[in-house]
Amino acid sequence: MEKNFSINAIESADSIENMIDSDIPIVKVGTPVVEVQTMLSHKANTFHNINYIYVVEKNNILKGIISIKSILSCSNINLKVDNLMEHNLITVNPTTDRERVVYMALSHGIKNMPVVDDENHLMGIISYDNIMRIFNHELESDIFNFGGIFHRVGDEYTSIKSSAWIMIKSRLPWLIIGIIGGTVAASVISTFESLLSKLLVLAAFIPVMVYMSDAAGTQSEALIIRGIALDPKLPIKSYFLRELKVAAVIAVASGIFVYIISIIGWGNPVLSGIIGLSMFFSIIAAVAVATLSPLLFKKIKLDPAVATGPLATILSDIITLAIYFSVALLFFDIFNI
Repeated sequence: MEKNFSINAIESADSIENMIDSDIPIVKVGTPVVEVQTMLSHKANTFHNINYIYVVEKNNILKGIISIKSILSCSNINLKVDNLMEHNLITVNPTTDRERVVYMALSHGIKNMPVVDDENHLMGIISYDNIMRIFNHELESDIFNFGGIFHRVGDEYTSIKSSAWIMIKSRLPWLIIGIIGGTVAASVISTFESLLSKLLVLAAFIPVMVYMSDAAGTQSEALIIRGIALDPKLPIKSYFLRELKVAAVIAVASGIFVYIISIIGWGNPVLSGIIGLSMFFSIIAAVAVATLSPLLFKKIKLDPAVATGPLATILSDIITLAIYFSVALLFFDIFNI
């Protein structure tokens, strides 16, 4: 019978130490296949999981893995398990992050993930059922985080009996932060009221500017958070430089495209220049903010997935507006508008 773990066990730590199942079939190096088959026929019900046979040597050091199918289909019953086992093993240790366990299991098509210590002693496995539970839990967390709900993901969000107070306290704080950020953005716009009065159509492009910077930033944010989760030793400098290169290409393409669209629609080269150049700088700034914010939050021991979304979006919006109107002022001075 499969050993189950509650959602609280999944939430208790970032590592998978509390989910290790040690009730698995283990045999010694050199064991004949016939002995393994006999063991399975007599003890199958005593194991929580029998997808694989785990081959160890002295001191329980993991040497290989054999699928049950390979054992049961082997015609040479006197063959040693050494000749059937897989030597190139994919393993994790007790401190491995949950998201990385899921990534490794799914990317390599592994039903159960062996857990070993630093000296390769077999400690047990993370079963496929629990890998899927982690995957589902992390997916729900990401969905809630992007929606501005930063509270533990549990039954309170999947039951009609959920307390209204729980829902309020998990959602309202970040919405309040959004109001504050929106107020700051509004004050930025009001500061440039005289500028807008000279070329009113500038106001019509504010939603486009804000949307594009938010969209580019959200893409970068999702990728860096995923990268941090899957690779604790992520090379920050090279990753950031690569992201800036990608952002520069996207910014150039977007700037040129919006320039062409605005020329066709409004026929004003100055307006088109303001919009195109602002789009370029705004996208690069948004990507930089969205990439650096998770790294900063991680450094100060805050969950990047929780804190980055709303704060990076607000900051990106304010920077985008500041860039937009600053470029407009520059063009107005150059062309004496």
